[in-house]
Amino acid sequence: MTIASGDFELTMDELRVVAHYVLESAEEVLPVFEDANPGDPRPRAAINAAQQFVNGARRTKLQRITSLDAHRAAKEATTEAARLAARAAGDAAAAAYLHPIAKATQVGHILRAAASAARVGELNADDDFAVGLRLVEEARQRATPVLIDVLNRYPLAPTGKSRDAQLMTILDASLRMPRHAEG
Repeated sequence: MTIASGDFELTMDELRVVAHYVLESAEEVLPVFEDANPGDPRPRAAINAAQQFVNGARRTKLQRITSLDAHRAAKEATTEAARLAARAAGDAAAAAYLHPIAKATQVGHILRAAASAARVGELNADDDFAVGLRLVEEARQRATPVLIDVLNRYPLAPTGKSRDAQLMTILDASLRMPRHAEG
């Protein structure tokens, strides 16, 4: 099934691949948010909504609503790590609605959760940037050819000054480099 085109087309299958990739990163760091905010179910609800879409359910208002709720939880978080974890959960649910428009901001919907997870890793390791780079490399290795094909329809990720934005730029560049046969 093809989604209404913008600057190009995206299929539901491609959106599910993107959502799965984002979901993997968000699931990794969700415990960071839940440990800091045990009574706040919003990021978990976004993860569950993303999982439903990835597993074949139709995209519905559930993904939109839970995404917005998780992003609100991120704004209310008291630590950077908890904020990034909640934002990643919101991004996972929002991935079902990635727009087929050639704008660099859309790249964040594909890669920001992985960059956020890498930054959470750095924070948990006393700001060890080597940890973040290792986690970015692991995120690169998880990327499927379909995900890379979708990513290449968009301009390069926007640059930013924050460490998570820097990690997203690094991940974006690494995914766009031609992969050489390993042997």
